[in-house]
Amino acid sequence: MAVTKAQTAGILKKFRRSELDTGSPEVQVALLTARINEMSPHFATHKKDNHGRRGLVTCVNQRRKLLDYLKRTDVKKYESVIRDLDLRK
Repeated sequence: MAVTKAQTAGILKKFRRSELDTGSPEVQVALLTARINEMSPHFATHKKDNHGRRGLVTCVNQRRKLLDYLKRTDVKKYESVIRDLDLRK
């Protein structure tokens, strides 16, 4: 259910700004998106898991805040992340 180290390394390689970058908003949004995508199917079968759902909502809110920050500071990077992660329909 968790994001593996290999998946994390792939995400870091794709979204980082420099070789040592692990904390930029783009990387954080990508990691949160992977985590959200891993958690979502769990709630299709476990509808009453409200404690787990709270964690999911926390991740979604944190991603939303990071995306808002990215949109405020660098619109081109925001649009690039949105397109790469396919967040908007």
